Amino acid sequence: MIDLQQAGSGLDGYTMLCAQLESLLADERDFIANAAQFSAFLFNQLDDLNWAGFYLNRDEELVLGPFQGQIACVRIPFGRGVCGAAAASRQTQRVKDVHAFAGHIACDSASNSELVVPLIKAGRLIGVLDLDSPKLARFSSEDQVGIERLAAIFLRLTEC
Repeated sequence: MIDLQQAGSGLDGYTMLCAQLESLLADERDFIANAAQFSAFLFNQLDDLNWAGFYLNRDEELVLGPFQGQIACVRIPFGRGVCGAAAASRQTQRVKDVHAFAGHIACDSASNSELVVPLIKAGRLIGVLDLDSPKLARFSSEDQVGIERLAAIFLRLTEC
């Protein structure tokens, strides 16, 4: 597991993770295979996560995709909860305390903070990448930039 604080600045740690992800996904283009690998990679490389995975856009509704962690909500309407807000707005959602987020969906009561990155390729919303943590305010602005960079690598190397 990479302690991003020990690796220098958070973004330096993410530079290392970007290189590792490039290598991990280099020889595969299948969406499900890469999404499964990416979620396992994040879950095992980042501290203080209790869920890492994907919700996929299926006719303007998010449907559970590959993930690591506890069982999860299967369907999330656009605009509902943190994932639905990210899908509807096409903007990353970084929430310090999910219990203070209007409309939060408590799939796992142990989750306290969340980072959700919309996955957009060729102008089309593929889905969202969702990271949950039991720690309040787990995700910094550096984490947001780093995870967005990792998501961009995933999209570039994966057929969607």
